[in-house]
Amino acid sequence: MDNNEIREALKAMYGGENKQITDGSYDPSLAVKCINGTFVGRKKENIITYRGIPYVGQQPVGSLRWKAPVDTTPDDGVYEAYYNAKSAYGNANLEVGSMYYFDENCLYLNIFKSDDTSDKKPVMVWIHGGAFEAGGTIDPMFDCHNFVQENPDVIVVTVAYRLGVMGFLHLSHLEDGKDYPDSQNLGLLDQVKALKWVHENIAGFGGDPDNVTIFGESAGAASCSMLPLIKGSHQYFKRLIAESGSINQTRTPEEGIKCTNKLMETLGCKTVADLLKVDGDKLLEASAVVFLHQFPERDGIHLPTNTFEAYANGAAKDLDILVGCNKDEMDFFVFCWGVEGWNQWVAERKKEKFDQLPADEKALAESYMKEVEGDSSYEPDSKLFSQSWFIAPTIRISEEQTKAGGKAFTYYFTAESPDPIMKSGHAIELAVVFNHPEMTEDTGRAFDETFSKTIRKMWVQFAKTGNPSLTADQSPDGKAKEWPLYDLKDKQVMVLDEQNIHPAKEADVKIVDWERTYPLTKYYVL
Repeated sequence: MDNNEIREALKAMYGGENKQITDGSYDPSLAVKCINGTFVGRKKENIITYRGIPYVGQQPVGSLRWKAPVDTTPDDGVYEAYYNAKSAYGNANLEVGSMYYFDENCLYLNIFKSDDTSDKKPVMVWIHGGAFEAGGTIDPMFDCHNFVQENPDVIVVTVAYRLGVMGFLHLSHLEDGKDYPDSQNLGLLDQVKALKWVHENIAGFGGDPDNVTIFGESAGAASCSMLPLIKGSHQYFKRLIAESGSINQTRTPEEGIKCTNKLMETLGCKTVADLLKVDGDKLLEASAVVFLHQFPERDGIHLPTNTFEAYANGAAKDLDILVGCNKDEMDFFVFCWGVEGWNQWVAERKKEKFDQLPADEKALAESYMKEVEGDSSYEPDSKLFSQSWFIAPTIRISEEQTKAGGKAFTYYFTAESPDPIMKSGHAIELAVVFNHPEMTEDTGRAFDETFSKTIRKMWVQFAKTGNPSLTADQSPDGKAKEWPLYDLKDKQVMVLDEQNIHPAKEADVKIVDWERTYPLTKYYVL
């Protein structure tokens, strides 16, 4: 299907426009009173879904573009929560969620719960990925009906946030930029505001506001690992799960300014006032032309200038963390772009970053690539970038969290697609986590049912207790799964092997090359 066909399919499944209910014609058993209104969901089988609930008082449109999210205000109105909101402006070539209709009016969340009346349920808040420039909650992968039906003792919330030039554009250096001190990290501030809404309102849905776990994949995982570093955030969650994304996926203010200046030159703009006159479509088009990668910024305001050091100093030691990576992360991008497209990206990336490495570090990295087995046309580079972007930073965050006296559970996902390029690539675990075995575009097949259910049970157990281990009674195969904490001596991880989920010492699995690729984490995103 082309983008228009996908957009129409998404609209048919989830689209529409929520309206205020003024005639009293709604089922009160599906209505929940919140600070900013009473929201009425829809029930399918035993699952009630609430879509498109605003978590801000004013949407970031007009003069509020590039401004921090606004708190909700009390509202006695009753509103439909039947339809997903439009997606944040994003790159439609990257994620299904960004193939839906775009709007700056985009700060909404969705809630999935079972229809039982029990309360104080653990809450899991999903933050989607998409390289901080794409994606959305409307992606069918993130429909949590199946997940909650299997695990009715948790509530799941999915959150939208500003992306790309709307969410991560440095503006304070411009002549009139002093009024936009937060623009470089708005997407993260949106997420905090969503978590605040959850904290204040989730009890009405049966959730426990004091037992919230944030979880995400790729940019969503990076977000989850960065959120503990934002002042005041810890009051809204106590645990995090980061799948293939870490605190390395950031940039410096200098890199942010460089990106903004390229955008301004392309658009012929001089000031923020000029930018405010440019419509969203044109901004998105211009950012694609100059290939801006809008990572969150280590600005020293919202994020520290050294995120790994912040973890080592205990910034997240009061939180339980579960982090992990997939064996062949970057093969996903080779699979999606083709070998030729991948090699073009690698050439550009190496010119920008890799070629600037000190000679000794570059020689170590090149020696690592020479030892990589497999298709020489892409595997050496794919393995190197898998290490520097995803795998080594995952291990490092476990190291730093443990050094600080905090708890870190670490996994290594190895289940493979039958596709010879994809193998165990980036995002391949999503169909497992969200219980969508029918979604095989990336996986190439449905993974083993017991293996998949076990992973979901581990995620839920972690959300409940802070420990993903399963007793024999809890484990789908009837065998206990004791997941050890990462430690500085043996560096223990849980290997998520499709035929044998088991703990192992990192040295036995050889996840990271400690001499040649681990040091590259100091460059954040190589």
